Amino acid sequence: MKNLELSDKRIYELINRELDRQSNTLEMIASENFTSKSVLESVGSILTNKYAEGYPGNRYYGGCDLVDEVENIAKERLRTLFNAEYANVQPHSGSQANMGVYLTFLNTGDTVMGLDLAHGGHLTHGSKVNFSGQLYNFISYGVDPVTGRVDFSDVMAKALEYKPKLIICGGSAYPRFIEFEYFREVADKVGAYLMADIAHPSGLIAAGVHPSPWPYCHIATSTTHKTLRGPRGGIIMLGKDFENVWGKVAPKSGRVKMVSELIDSSVMPGMQGGPLMHVIAGKAVAFEEALKPEYKTYCKNIISNAQCLSENLTQLGYSIISGGTDTHLVLIDLSNKDISGKKAEAVLEEAGITTNKNMVPFDKRSPLVTSGIRIGTPALTTRGMGNKEMVIIAELINRVISDFNNESTIRDVRQEIFDLCKNYPIYKD
Repeated sequence: MKNLELSDKRIYELINRELDRQSNTLEMIASENFTSKSVLESVGSILTNKYAEGYPGNRYYGGCDLVDEVENIAKERLRTLFNAEYANVQPHSGSQANMGVYLTFLNTGDTVMGLDLAHGGHLTHGSKVNFSGQLYNFISYGVDPVTGRVDFSDVMAKALEYKPKLIICGGSAYPRFIEFEYFREVADKVGAYLMADIAHPSGLIAAGVHPSPWPYCHIATSTTHKTLRGPRGGIIMLGKDFENVWGKVAPKSGRVKMVSELIDSSVMPGMQGGPLMHVIAGKAVAFEEALKPEYKTYCKNIISNAQCLSENLTQLGYSIISGGTDTHLVLIDLSNKDISGKKAEAVLEEAGITTNKNMVPFDKRSPLVTSGIRIGTPALTTRGMGNKEMVIIAELINRVISDFNNESTIRDVRQEIFDLCKNYPIYKD
C-alpha cells in the first residue's frame, strides 16, 4: 500500500490499525471471517474501474468481454459448488439477494412467513424497521421455549391460518441445522413457495457438512462471506429452474418466462444497476477455494470448534440456546450471569474478544441491550485454532464475564489473548 501511504496517510494508518486489531484479537462474530490474500487481491483489482450494467453477453456498456468471462466463471463455480441449475452473483449483499427474491415472487402486501428476529431471524425476514416488514405482510414463527429449536407446530398453525405466499427458513442466530424437509411439508400444505436464507451456513452446505436446501426449497439466497469465506456480497440460486405461474411472458414470442429470467430482471434493473465486478471476481476466487478438498476439512473443524466451545461454556455454567450447536454459531443466554448482552460485548471487546450482543428467544430486554451474545468460530478456525484453543477461549470468556468490573482481570486476559494470537497469524507471509 505504498501509494496509499503517500497519498492519504490518515486512511492508510486506519487500515493498518484495523489490521493490528484483527491480528491481535479474537474475532468471534459469527458473521465474520478472514478472506484469502487471493480474494483480497481480486477485490482490490482494476476490475473496480469497469462498469458492466446488464449480464454477460447482454451489457449496456462496451468493453465487457473480459468481465463477462469473470462473471461466467463465478456463476459456473457457484452452480458446481451448490449443485444448482441457476446462479446470480450480482447482488451487493445478502439483504439485496433477499429483496431480489421478494421482487420476483411477491407483490406488495403479500403475506410471508419468516423466523422472528428475536428467535434468530434476520432483519429482512419481516422486521418492521426493514423494507421487508414495510412492504410485505410478514407473519413470524418462533422456537420452542424448552428446546430452542423451530417450533413446527407453530409454523404449521400459522401457515394454515395466514396462507403465506412465501415461507422463509434460515436465520442469523439459529445454531441448529435448518430442517428444510419439514418446512417443505408446511409449504406444500398451504401452496407456498419455500425460500432458504442460508447466509450463515452456506459454506457448511457447500462442504457437505450441513444439509442442502435441495430438493426441498424452491430458491436459496446467501451472502458470500461468513462460512463461505469470500468477499462481502450476495448470491441467489435455484436448484432447478422452472416456468413462472404468474402469467409473465416474453413480449415478442409469448414464451412463458423461466423464474431465473425474472430473478435476473429483479436484480438488474429491478433493484440495482452496475454489478461490482471486482467483488464478483473475489466471489469467483472464493468459490474455487471452496471446491478444494481441504475446504471440507476446514468446515468440519469450524463445527468441531463451535461444539467444543459450547460444551466448555456449558460446563462453566452458561446457558446455551438450544442446548448446543450443529453449526459455526453459539448463542449464549446471559440471564443467569447478572450482565446484559450489551455490557458483555463491551467488556469482552476491551479484553480482546470481539462478539456481538444478541437477543435470545423470549428476551425481556430491548434489542439495543439484549440478554445474550452471539459467538462463532469461522474466523478462529481460519487462523488454524482448534479444540485446544477453544477450551482456553471458553475459560477466558468466563474470566471476563465473571469479573467484568475488575480492570486487572480484563488487562490480564487481554495480554493472554495477545500472546495466543501471535501463534496464529491471519496472513503468514
